[in-house]
Amino acid sequence: MRWAIVLMGLALSACGAARMVEPPKGETLPPAPYGATRQPTPTELLTPTTQQRPLRSDELLKNSDKRTSDEFDLPPQ
Repeated sequence: MRWAIVLMGLALSACGAARMVEPPKGETLPPAPYGATRQPTPTELLTPTTQQRPLRSDELLKNSDKRTSDEFDLPPQ
């Protein structure tokens, strides 16, 4: 039982990488986007833009208002 815990601890400690991200040997980075003046770095490629991860712009609890009656919401005849 103790050996299993020790082995799991060793396995988990080996999971993290503390090096810079680099392309595999013999490979290059993806081509630069159309219209770009330079090749993006790996860090720039891994950082999501605001289009990929938009910020919430609406807070439902702050924008809650009392509903008014709808004059055109009539029951069926």
